[in-house]
Amino acid sequence: MTRTLRIAQVAPPQEPVPPRGYGGTERVVSALVDVLIARGHHVTTFASGDSTVAGDLVPTVERALRPDGYRGDPAPWIHATVRAVLERAAEFDVIHAHLEWANPVLALTCRVPVISTFHGRLDLPWAAGLLAGVDGLVAISRSQAASHPEVRWTDVVHNGLPLERAAFETRRDDDLVFLGRIAPEKGILDAFEIARRTGRTLRIIAKRPVIPAEVEYHERVYLPALRAAGSLVVDFGELGEAERDVVVAHSHSLVMPGSWPEPFGLAAIEALACGTPVVARPVGALPEIVRDGIDGFLAHDVDGMAAAVARVADLDRAAVRASVIERFSAERMARHYELLYLRAVAGGVAAAGREPVPVGPGWDVEAPALSEPPMREVGRRAARIELRTRG
Repeated sequence: MTRTLRIAQVAPPQEPVPPRGYGGTERVVSALVDVLIARGHHVTTFASGDSTVAGDLVPTVERALRPDGYRGDPAPWIHATVRAVLERAAEFDVIHAHLEWANPVLALTCRVPVISTFHGRLDLPWAAGLLAGVDGLVAISRSQAASHPEVRWTDVVHNGLPLERAAFETRRDDDLVFLGRIAPEKGILDAFEIARRTGRTLRIIAKRPVIPAEVEYHERVYLPALRAAGSLVVDFGELGEAERDVVVAHSHSLVMPGSWPEPFGLAAIEALACGTPVVARPVGALPEIVRDGIDGFLAHDVDGMAAAVARVADLDRAAVRASVIERFSAERMARHYELLYLRAVAGGVAAAGREPVPVGPGWDVEAPALSEPPMREVGRRAARIELRTRG
């Protein structure tokens, strides 16, 4: 039997765990906690007080910031979260942080092993210096890790969700759907153009913006474009998981025309779990998720994506759903992280810097087997580490 671990999961304070609407990181944390508890571990989550996550909860703020209407800088609340974790660090065998740029600070300060997962983009000016010399760094895609190949990545772990719960509908209509943030890098106006060129209605399911730049874009660019589009585009607002899945499940295809380096793409796996193929640009991690011609189509521009929409009808939606549930399950993700935790407790993370994790184009695209996730950075000799239950 694998040793029972005392694990701290550290979520950002902006959304509850799990989120009631938008919140990718928080959905991943919630799924991870559920599986770890089911596997016998003791899990404590540092998150907003209105979270309903399984296990023990340490409130870091009374209510999640964004749903509560907070529009200021979240940095002080994140700093307070780091302090709360440090004050209780001795209670845990391993700490798993999801605080983005605060992760390295926590890892360098804490005496307990810290696994740090990054959920956002890393191709930013300060990233290399901040990540240098930190152990336990985990990327959520090979593309994300490749933005800093010099970093001592402990591993790449694709996100997972309980996708088997997603709605599946054999009766489809001709409408397209866009799922994500209303931001220029997400290609929302290109989605409008794809709808116009294909003569299909576009459904928008999107987070309401709070970041000043996104608020300005929403008001000055998106809303005028929405009004000009008339009945061609329908904005559903921010929906809960069940409502969102019903809309996605009835749609012809999900369009993801963003041109930014998508760190992962939860919207893609959620749509595929509904059996809804994805039409996207081949940017960031999307080629690691969408198998061109099988799960959807990848095209470099609006012309190519518009042309691909008509080909979606030829895809096997049931096979699309079955494959993504297997490749990106919460169970697979949690067991991969469980192995990282065990190695961290055994001292494996500290040794990770000897050889960088391969992140080049030749790296295996397939998801790791449940029995043994690929851990190239610590070598196969450590792959069978198995710590026995105390006592």
